[in-house]
Amino acid sequence: MIIIIMGVSGAGKTTIGKLLANSLGWEFSDADAFHSLENVEKMRCGIPLTEADRIPWLQNLQTAIKNWLQENKSMVLACSALKESYRQFLVVDGERIRLVYLKGSYELIQKRLQERHNHYMSEKLLDSQFNTLEEPLNTLYIDVIETPQVIVQNIRTALGI
Repeated sequence: MIIIIMGVSGAGKTTIGKLLANSLGWEFSDADAFHSLENVEKMRCGIPLTEADRIPWLQNLQTAIKNWLQENKSMVLACSALKESYRQFLVVDGERIRLVYLKGSYELIQKRLQERHNHYMSEKLLDSQFNTLEEPLNTLYIDVIETPQVIVQNIRTALGI
């Protein structure tokens, strides 16, 4: 099974993803690692990515997901997956891939981004993230107001794992 932890930057995808993977004894991957150096630099400078910027990133992610499925790996992937079209592109097997949406208020996410250090994602891009976000339907919604440990337990309980 692959669990994709999705949401805007600052929602806690990496933190929750790592904790969840560790609690399950699964591997963890962060979609940020699949971005080109050019994309990372744009985001560092506060420049929103275009659709053209995202296409190679999504293709690389889809290839990795297909490989993980073929190898029957149990993975947790932290990935913004802000648009429905991105999620449809990434969820190549609806039986073995689960989406978990980390949902938080603008104010909470903004506060987290202001407190975060050593990350290329600029707080200036928060408006862009929320404007791009198409909240998913028929997906597990998890409120990020809770502690990371409670969030992981809520995910495990909801998914029955």
